[in-house]
Amino acid sequence: MTKQATTYRKNFSLIIIFLVLISVTFIIALIVSYYLNAKYVENEFASKKIEVQEQTIKPYGNFFSNTIPQITSYQGFMDSTAAARYADSIFRNYEFVKRIVFYDVQIGNQKNGVIIKNNLGISIKAMYQYWRKNGKVQGIRIWNTTNEPDFELMATKLGNYIAQTDTLRGSTADEIFRTFYDIKHDKISYSNILRREDVKILRELQRHPNSTSYSKQNMMTFFLDPYLLKIKNTHKELYQEVTLQPIVYDPPDNPTGTMVTELTLPYAFSDYKLYFRSAPGYLTAEINRRFMPIGALVLLIYCFLVLIGWLIYRNLRVNVKLFKLQYDFINNFTHEFKTPVSVIKIAGSNLSGDSELTERQRKQYGRILNEEADKLNELMNKLLSFTQLENKSINIKREQIDVEHFVKSYIETFRVKYPDFKITFTFGKVDPFYTDPVLLGSVFQNLIENAYKYSHPHKKELAIHVSSNKRNIVFSFRDRGIGIQKDELTNVFKKFYRIENQYNQNGSVGLGLAFCKELVNFMGGEIIVNSKVNEGSEFIVTLPYEN
Repeated sequence: MTKQATTYRKNFSLIIIFLVLISVTFIIALIVSYYLNAKYVENEFASKKIEVQEQTIKPYGNFFSNTIPQITSYQGFMDSTAAARYADSIFRNYEFVKRIVFYDVQIGNQKNGVIIKNNLGISIKAMYQYWRKNGKVQGIRIWNTTNEPDFELMATKLGNYIAQTDTLRGSTADEIFRTFYDIKHDKISYSNILRREDVKILRELQRHPNSTSYSKQNMMTFFLDPYLLKIKNTHKELYQEVTLQPIVYDPPDNPTGTMVTELTLPYAFSDYKLYFRSAPGYLTAEINRRFMPIGALVLLIYCFLVLIGWLIYRNLRVNVKLFKLQYDFINNFTHEFKTPVSVIKIAGSNLSGDSELTERQRKQYGRILNEEADKLNELMNKLLSFTQLENKSINIKREQIDVEHFVKSYIETFRVKYPDFKITFTFGKVDPFYTDPVLLGSVFQNLIENAYKYSHPHKKELAIHVSSNKRNIVFSFRDRGIGIQKDELTNVFKKFYRIENQYNQNGSVGLGLAFCKELVNFMGGEIIVNSKVNEGSEFIVTLPYEN
């Protein structure tokens, strides 16, 4: 019958499926995240233009809401000097204001003004124009005040307000805006807001047409240049170019892939728009920049999952190896026990049989029983000693030994045991050595036994050398055996590990070298091995003189 090969179950298909699954998931995650990131950037390209618009017209908003209403604080008593100072501050802070016209208005019963209702006239007492040149405000008085459409419109609004407003309550914001503001393309007209007391006084003038009383009012028209607005591109990562264009601007054909959007400016700049443009590769660079941390995070997660898969795979391999070691240990250990037990049983049967035995036969069977019993006892003692070493339950019994005599005694023992075993011994200068001779003897016995066991039949040679190294004593065991492969060197000292070769099919449970290492470590030393296949191995044991 052919011997059935021992097989081990190595099913790593789940690990392979796991790695394939996370790899596919990783690729899909990268594609989906890149696509979503690209869509998000495109959406931002369409939406973030509002922020650019807000930052661009922010100075205009401050000018309209805070600076223009300062005229009201003069309550109609602003003169040309105050108007010049006010215009200078406007030109310095708001570059988009290119020209200001100041109207010093008079309201009364005069007939040469603009008569609104009930003999109330509104006329221009004086008119000035201001502009900025070479960093300084320039001004001139305009004598021809006829045909001023901005003034006529504001005067009409003011007259209607005086005639119709309810003085028992305050005016609403909408009423104030419709009366005292006039916004047209590229210009804003404003007159100071009347108080309820001022409206009552002006109505008194209406009821007394012969009165010579007058009321003063200030009005200004601001001429704006939208091209002097500072475009604040707060999202340069999205918009490569932002320009101000007329609302009727028809851009030329753009290259394929160019992103374009636009947004109309509000208020006095409503005839203009902000035109946003980005070249085909501009947004791609931004998409890639934003995708890098996302891709790195996905890659990190992928590597983490691969690491988990590798750890599972490694544990499976360790478990398989452990199973193999345990399986081989049980087989070899059973064999080691079974052979002596079988021999003992046969010898015992012969001794207890009915046939008469000669004295020589009885002595032979007795010797066999003793030898096989010694083998069993040696194997049990080795296992017991190994367990005691691992549990640190052995005490070292130190005594001074004659190293040369100690080594030679073991050499003589093995020469008697193995006549074909050639053992040589060289001895260097060593100091007196204190150690446990039983533990050291176990190391010698195992290493010499291994040297004989793993040597070729006609090359069973061992050279033992003893020397000292600083504060250590060094024992070298060099054989000319079969050697050990390089990838096996780190495993030979592991418990239950057996190198698969023709010299190691039976008769070993993988404890010899592991037992040696435990013994040497227990005595405070170290053991290393150097080996070449088919040339031999050298085991070097280093033990301290004092420990």
